[in-house]
Amino acid sequence: MGPSVQGSGRSVVTIGVYDGVHRGHQRVVERAVAVARERGLRSVAVTFEPHPEEVVRPGSHPQRLTSPRRRAELLAGLGVDEIDVVEFTLDVSRTGPDDFAQNVLAERLRAAVVVVGENFVFGHQASGDVETLRTLGDKYDFEVEIVPLLSEGLDPISSSAIRERLVEGDVEGAREQLGRPHRVEGVVVRGYQRGRQLGFPTANVETPQHTAIPADGVYAGWLECVPVANLPALYVGERWPAAISVGTNPTFEGVPRTVEAYALDRDDLELYGVHVAVEFAARLRGNTRFESIDALIAQIHADVEATRRLTS
Repeated sequence: MGPSVQGSGRSVVTIGVYDGVHRGHQRVVERAVAVARERGLRSVAVTFEPHPEEVVRPGSHPQRLTSPRRRAELLAGLGVDEIDVVEFTLDVSRTGPDDFAQNVLAERLRAAVVVVGENFVFGHQASGDVETLRTLGDKYDFEVEIVPLLSEGLDPISSSAIRERLVEGDVEGAREQLGRPHRVEGVVVRGYQRGRQLGFPTANVETPQHTAIPADGVYAGWLECVPVANLPALYVGERWPAAISVGTNPTFEGVPRTVEAYALDRDDLELYGVHVAVEFAARLRGNTRFESIDALIAQIHADVEATRRLTS
């Protein structure tokens, strides 16, 4: 929960899964924050954990663009006073629109205004839409403000569209919709140390299950150390240009899919057990099986120089 500057008074509420906190989400949240400040009220972002799709359709495993910690960080960065994370259960999924409006919006959050996107749906089986919300606002004494969808070309910006771009390895397209580079986070674990043997020591990042990882290939980007409770706080705040490999390293058979990042010109980093973020700027190439170690090393040198140009 973020700090509340207005105590227990009425609030301006925005609601959504907000996975990715992309440019469309930002537009809605920023409007809610602006309305709250205009009226001297607290702003509250209501979001859900786990992802509702995983509860409603078990086994669907939507690929997560942001961890709960990162999502909260991004929402707070937009100026939200409070982040209200609703534990999404089967019982919650069966809540009707009227009960949600009364129990959560009117009584618990004391909403004066609810700000949502024009495609907002809520309640059991998504039976409520923005018109339902307007009707319930009249009933329970809150205003409703609808924010138009933000589009890129003919297509609305959405979390699902960003996931599709990542599946294709189109990290530049994902960046356009997110408004920042896509990142994955995790703890650095011991790998096969082949990068070190080749002269390019990599951080082997163990990502949480169902993280949205770009398609196999080699990317230019950045490696950053992120402070997380109960983990070593080394190199906090440091960020290095990095050549990133995603995949199974086809030159070496039998390797599971990994995310590895080589911080340019750094062979002195001790990152085991450290929580890091890997950000993707551009895709350099697909994965290739090389006929010799020398050919692989020559290509890595080329990848490093390409990364240097793209991240300088």
